[in-house]
Amino acid sequence: MRLEAVNDFYCVNGVIEYVKKDNIFESITRPPIYEVIRVADGVPLFLENHLERMFRSAKLIEHNPILDENEIRIAIRDTILHNEIQNSNIKLLSGEADEIGSVFLVYSVETFYPPKEYYENGIKTILYEYERNNPNAKILVSSFKEDVANKMEERGAFEALLLNKRGLIPEGSRSNIFFVKGEKLYTAPSDEVLLGITRKHIFKLAEEFNIEIIEESIHVDDLKKLDGAFMAGTGVNILPISKIEDIELNSVNNRVIIELIDGFNKMVKEYVEQNKNYWK
Repeated sequence: MRLEAVNDFYCVNGVIEYVKKDNIFESITRPPIYEVIRVADGVPLFLENHLERMFRSAKLIEHNPILDENEIRIAIRDTILHNEIQNSNIKLLSGEADEIGSVFLVYSVETFYPPKEYYENGIKTILYEYERNNPNAKILVSSFKEDVANKMEERGAFEALLLNKRGLIPEGSRSNIFFVKGEKLYTAPSDEVLLGITRKHIFKLAEEFNIEIIEESIHVDDLKKLDGAFMAGTGVNILPISKIEDIELNSVNNRVIIELIDGFNKMVKEYVEQNKNYWK
C-alpha cells in the first residue's frame, strides 16, 4: 500500500519514529484493519467507540493486534502531541508487514472537512454497484477505494451510494446513509453495514428526540419518494444530501435532519470539554 502518513512523526508498535525514516507501508501484506478518528481541539472524538469497533473487526478476521487498548491510547496521545495535532484525522492500522510481522501504526492522514456551504446546500451523490464481503469488518481494500473515488471525481459527486444486486442501498462508499420519509428515519440493518461511530450516536439522538428509526434498506425505485437523506461519518459528521443521481432532495430544510445536526454538534462539544485535560 502507498505511504499515507503526513506530518513528521508516526507511531510504530508504540514507538514514535520519523515518517521519512522508512516506508513501512510498502511492506504491509494482507489488507489491514483500520480506524480513522477525528481529532477536534486536540481530542480524539469517541475514541472508546473506535477502539471497540477495531477489536471487533480484528476478531471477525481472526487478527490479533500487537498493542492492547491502553498501549493504543498512549500511542495515539504520543502521535497527537509530537505532531501538535489540533483539528485533523488520525488513522490506526493493524496488520502484517514483510520481514517485521505484526505492526500497529498510528499516524496523521490527509484530511478534508466539508466547507460550510456543503452543509448549507447539500451534496451530490451517485449510485455505485458494489457489495461488501464482510460489511461489519473495517478492512482496507485499496482497489475499491481507488475505483469509487475515480467515479465520483468523474461525475462531480462527493459520495457514492452502494447499490447491491437486489437493488437496495445499504450504505455509502465511506459513510452510513440515512433516508427520511415523513418523520421517520430509514437506514440499513446493523448486520448489513459497517457500524459507524457517528451512526451509533445518531441512534442515541433519535431516541432522545423521539424520532423513529426503521432498520431497512431503501430500494433504488423508492428514491423519488424520499423527503430527505444524509451521509454520516467521521470526517463529515452529518451531511445533507441534495441530489442522488438526478433526483433532487430538500434535505437541508428537513426538520428531522436539522434537529439531528444540531444535536450531534452539541454532543461533540460536550465530549471535547469532558476529555480535553487528558490529551494535553
